[in-house]
Amino acid sequence: MASSNSAPGIGFPSVLAHAFFLQAAVYLVRPATSYKALELGVDPGLLGLVVASFSILPVLLAVFIGRAADRGREKHILLAGAALLIIAGAGLLFAAPSLPALLGWNLILGVGHLMSLIGEHSRLASATNRNMDRVFGFYTMVTAVAQAVAPLLLGLLGGAAVAPDTSVLLRAYMVGAGGVLATGILMARHRGAVRATGPAKAQVKLRTALRVPPAARNTLIASIGLSMMVLCTIDLMQVYLPALAVERGISTQAVGMLLALRAAATVLSRLAMERLVRSVGRARLLLGSTGISAVLIALLVLPLPTPAMAALLVLAGLALGIGQPLSMTVVSMTATEGTRGTWMSIRLLGNRLGQAVIPVGVGVFATALGAGGVFLALGATTAAATLGAIVPLRSMDD
Repeated sequence: MASSNSAPGIGFPSVLAHAFFLQAAVYLVRPATSYKALELGVDPGLLGLVVASFSILPVLLAVFIGRAADRGREKHILLAGAALLIIAGAGLLFAAPSLPALLGWNLILGVGHLMSLIGEHSRLASATNRNMDRVFGFYTMVTAVAQAVAPLLLGLLGGAAVAPDTSVLLRAYMVGAGGVLATGILMARHRGAVRATGPAKAQVKLRTALRVPPAARNTLIASIGLSMMVLCTIDLMQVYLPALAVERGISTQAVGMLLALRAAATVLSRLAMERLVRSVGRARLLLGSTGISAVLIALLVLPLPTPAMAALLVLAGLALGIGQPLSMTVVSMTATEGTRGTWMSIRLLGNRLGQAVIPVGVGVFATALGAGGVFLALGATTAAATLGAIVPLRSMDD
């Protein structure tokens, strides 16, 4: 899939490189902040606050940043996002002696991550390729590869210790954040695809951007809801699997391997996604994958041996790999010219809203049942979201 065929004019290779560094950095720093919180003596039930702090400001800023992307501010968004990632990493490394400080730096980290993602998604959504399943499938496959590399690095740096040296992990994150800045500069050198409708069309009012037929709106809302649950599940896994490992005496090296297996399985499912869409249909594939992942994630509440946990996470990774690219495809194909950045940001807003609210709720289960209770709660919530999406997604064109 060369840039000339898949995403002309948007600097596709630089987008993929940016996505790789961004995901690798973030998927290393999230478990690192979890270990840092435990190092500070934070109760596992409060780890939900660490996750929520990553998403609170993005909930407020997502649509505003998306509108800025629609007005052609992608370059500024990309570079500012990279700068915030570096600032947050430095703060976590050198100035996080307490939980409030940790939460504050995590706020900045979340905004930097959001800006970087919106810059990527807006650039991809401007591609003229008709087969968006392939474009977004390839993009999310690269992100999944990064999500597999990060936990392997976590295990390598953490070794056999149950509680690793977080300063080493955070320094490695800073290297990844530097890669985000470097590739962001490369992305900024490309103009991006030129919209045939001209600049006036890119200034569509927010109210107009949200006007879609009822059936399309219901489909969008349902797919965004499922995307939110998939992302929350993957995100909370980065935070609560280390906590579960500490409770069960599992080494950092083993945690890294478990997370890497989940991500590697996600890569495989995304490689096969285009074929699966043709065989199963977009709606059935989206519903089936989230429903299966709900059951598998809930089973982690059981006191399973590490090999059994690995098997569950591989199967869950195969299922979880479908939701994100399919929801991106739905948004990109449904939104009109000049509003795609806005709709992509609304999708991210839904993701961040879930990341801000759901972790606090599931933290109650961690207090009552230990870290494993979080996975039971996640499975039940994802199952409920899947059932609620069945009727709206029936109108989705396969």
